[in-house]
Amino acid sequence: MAVMNYKGGVGKTTLTANLGAVAASRGLRVLLIDLDPQTNLTFSFFSVDDWHDRLKDDRTIRQWYQGEMPGRELSLADLVVTPERVNRALENPVGQLDLISSHLGLIDIDLELAALLGGTTTLDGSKRRFLDLHGCLRQALGDSHFSNAYDLVLIDCAPNFGLVTKTAIVASELILVPAKADYLSTLGLDYLVGNCAGLVEQFNDYVNHKGGGGGHTPIDPSFLGVVFTMVQIYSQQVTLAQHRYIEEVRESSRVPVLKSMIRNSPKHFGNAGESGVPAMLHNAGKDEVVKEFDQLADEVLGALASSTGAHQ
Repeated sequence: MAVMNYKGGVGKTTLTANLGAVAASRGLRVLLIDLDPQTNLTFSFFSVDDWHDRLKDDRTIRQWYQGEMPGRELSLADLVVTPERVNRALENPVGQLDLISSHLGLIDIDLELAALLGGTTTLDGSKRRFLDLHGCLRQALGDSHFSNAYDLVLIDCAPNFGLVTKTAIVASELILVPAKADYLSTLGLDYLVGNCAGLVEQFNDYVNHKGGGGGHTPIDPSFLGVVFTMVQIYSQQVTLAQHRYIEEVRESSRVPVLKSMIRNSPKHFGNAGESGVPAMLHNAGKDEVVKEFDQLADEVLGALASSTGAHQ
């Protein structure tokens, strides 16, 4: 599942880290893939010093995307790391949370991939190159290592629609869109839907070109929905101004709105990442925010189960 929004600052990474942690605490084997050059998801589990010492040079997704073709020189499985602190905090012995780290230099990869797209002279060659590049992450995650090792893969995407983000869309069955209930965060929702639809149409068109896509098959990612984050609650109700935005999106957007929403809580998320353990794992008791994440996990995991059944 890809987690994305064109607008930054909507709590996307905090939501991904905590949703993954809640799923792992329920006994699922979870893989998080950090495709955002800001690397905040990675820094939610590893300190900056740890990342510099152990991951930066040869164990980040940047190395995998580099080269003549993503994954040709390096196996995606070799990049998986198991953050110690969060896994010690899991109370369920079956659950596990693994990570593929990002890199600040990932911001340059889109230009390198775009250059690879133009490296052929024939129409057939161009279409094959398009499929190989856009489908690279999907092909890698289709390997039995990942299908046997994980119940859930969450991909934290950058707030753009560059080539790296497109590889995440192609690889995903579902797309989750965290958004604040304000004008700027909801402005690009239908634009995002249109861009994703265009990508799916072009990819499938190329797959069906002359009766075959060279090992690629059609894709059909769907929008799980918008989950509103950083919601302001007053007297147990969403504030009137935010309620209007939520209802407007519910009525007019092509993206469905999830029942779950996550309230703004500096107490829980103000120091996100410092302990290496997402707030939902080291929070004592079932307060309102913990209940909201539990409800969100129910919605997401239920939708993924349905999606997997449908794809099978």
